[in-house]
Amino acid sequence: MLLLPPSLLDWLPEGHLVHFILDLVEQLDLSKIYASYQGNGRGQPPYEPRMMTALLFYAYCTGVPSSRQIEKKTFEDVAFRVIAANRHPDHDSICEFRKRHLKALAGLFVQILRLCQEAGLVKLGHVALDGTKIKANASKHKAMSYGKMKKKKEELEKEIDELLKNAEAVDDEEDKKYGKNKKGWDLPDELKRRETRLAKIKEAMNALEEEARQEAAEKQKAKQARKKSKKAPASQPPPAVAPSDNAQRNFTDPDSRIMKVSSTKSFEQCYNGQAIVDDSFQVIVAAGLSQNANDMEEVEPILDILEENLGGIPHHTAITTDAGYFSETNVMLFEDALLNPVMATQKMKHGEVLPQVRGRIPIDMTPKDRMRRKLCTKKGQEIYSKRKSTVEPVFGQIKQARGLRQFLLRGHENVSAEWQMWCLSHNLLKLYRHGGPF
Repeated sequence: MLLLPPSLLDWLPEGHLVHFILDLVEQLDLSKIYASYQGNGRGQPPYEPRMMTALLFYAYCTGVPSSRQIEKKTFEDVAFRVIAANRHPDHDSICEFRKRHLKALAGLFVQILRLCQEAGLVKLGHVALDGTKIKANASKHKAMSYGKMKKKKEELEKEIDELLKNAEAVDDEEDKKYGKNKKGWDLPDELKRRETRLAKIKEAMNALEEEARQEAAEKQKAKQARKKSKKAPASQPPPAVAPSDNAQRNFTDPDSRIMKVSSTKSFEQCYNGQAIVDDSFQVIVAAGLSQNANDMEEVEPILDILEENLGGIPHHTAITTDAGYFSETNVMLFEDALLNPVMATQKMKHGEVLPQVRGRIPIDMTPKDRMRRKLCTKKGQEIYSKRKSTVEPVFGQIKQARGLRQFLLRGHENVSAEWQMWCLSHNLLKLYRHGGPF
């Protein structure tokens, strides 16, 4: 029907996101990905890495991170067919490529952030820090508390002992009937199941006990540092501390934690996605993933990421946070980084307006009172009023518009890279809608 072979690029209108992604990927440094295929002539990539990278970028931009769905789209969706050059990578190849190069793909976040800076999308006059709870690829019903583990461990050990005794009695009876060494049956399925469960419970208990020991050792170290005590030798073992009976661990994804999701007021197995967003064009300048439900401990890690991404933090950039981040230590961390923190010191009601204050700051005010007073000044209110319109729409775009309700991967390291991919694609879309750096 066609005298000449058609160009797949003509299947999409000029200015389509696919054209932008294909041009963008050509500019990115993918040497870390290509390096894994170089060697003595063996181990060549089954599909062109730039094509696979562009395919994943477009998939995350359109909210289709599943490898099976991506494979299906290469048959049904024109945009996916154009990127794949009318080829159809199977879901195993897509999954293996993402798994093999997960860190390298997440590392492209900085390259795209640099392009956003070149395009003038990052001003760094004001940035906002916030976190959002995202479900892990694990059910909260697969979690068990330390207290229940101890009880269940004892029950399983008794059941296994009884099964072994019964098995031994049956063996003796069969030996009498058929003679010794005539049969070599495997363990009964019932015994296998109980032993497997017992092994998993013991592994989880050991992990919780190790966490408790590390926490106790850190507290002891901090206490000794405060007292400047040199009596205890450096090689002193950490104190033996048992975990709390309420301490929980999930068997499917042990790195995830039970957290309260504010939107549904329910407790779910989650991770805490952190992001610092520039208010000019809502570009994410730093992203991290936490296992803590509380945001209080997340300031120092995200500041390190911000400094690494930008190659240094501009002085006196205003940074706003909600009350979940406030502490005297965090105020000091922001100020040490030469940032201008404007932080809520307590939870504020929707639409609440603080009374304005003027004049000199009293000398005897505590850091908390000084921050509260700063928030009541005209300048402080002007800066803080931009927080919600800066960072919260970003989470809305990622979770609601593009459908990130649950991570696909498991384990903190893998999920952290997956979160980086979602944030990377958010910036990529901002760059596309702005017209790009080229």
